[in-house]
Formats: sequence, C-alpha cells, structure tokens
Amino acid sequence: MNIRLATEQDIPAILDIVAPTLRSGETYAIDSDLSDDDVIKYWMAPEKVTLVAEEDGNVVGTYYIRQNQGGGGSHVCNCGYMTSPKASGRGIARRMCEDSLVRAKELGYRAMQFNFVIASNAAAVHLWPKLGFEIVGRLPGAFMHPTLGETDALVMYRKL
Repeated sequence: MNIRLATEQDIPAILDIVAPTLRSGETYAIDSDLSDDDVIKYWMAPEKVTLVAEEDGNVVGTYYIRQNQGGGGSHVCNCGYMTSPKASGRGIARRMCEDSLVRAKELGYRAMQFNFVIASNAAAVHLWPKLGFEIVGRLPGAFMHPTLGETDALVMYRKL
C-alpha cells in the first residue's frame, strides 16, 4: 500500500469514498445534505493535509490531518479517515492511522485528538484504542444518529 498526498486527479476517487459516508449521517457530525463541491471543500480544505491510500493504482482510502485548535492547543492535531467500502476489513484504516501518527510527529504535533467518535461506529471504537488512543470523555447523546437516535460521542486522545 502506498499512502501519498492527494492531488486534483484523486478527487473522483475521494468523492466515491467520502460523499456516501458523509451523506449517510452515521459517523460524522456534519450536514448530510452536501453537494459534491461541499464534500471536497470539507475533506480537502486548505487547513488540512489530505492523503490517499493506494493499492495497485486504486485509491482505497483517504484521510486528512489538521491542527485541532489554535494558540495553546496548536500542538495537538486531529484526523479523519475513510476507507472504500470495497476495501473494508483489510486493515486500511489501521495503516492510514499508523501513517498519520508518523506524519503528525514530523509536522511537529505532540498529540492527536479525535473530538467526536460516534459510539455506534464499532470499527473506530474498536481500532483506535489498539493504536494507543484513550477515551478521555463521553458526551451522552451528543450525536443524533439517523436510525439510532441520540448516541454518545467519545473524545479520544493520544500523545505522540
């Protein structure tokens, strides 16, 4: 697997992965009624470093890394990860997270924080602790899941 910076040529593949996930409204706290342009503006915003994971020339995942807060919190980063449904269950999210931990350190960050991990996102809740993240907070009912209703959101943190 090759993980590299995303380019303009990757936009169609990124849209194929990111748009359905955001529009489902199940794992990201963002408006689910997004145009394709809005999806790309969100995922590839100027303040984010966006990357893609490739296998045999095909994009199978994407992630971004960004500063989580400004000022005194600028040493902590935040990431978002998505894997192609066709490539699910093959360890791609793990590889992207491992890559992000290395890149975050290279970018000068000292910690990584996931602000709003939806508790019903079993894959994320299972994987992130295996990669050293601790649940440091639980926000009861903070996310309105489209089918489950009020769902807890977790704050996860790891020093680099």
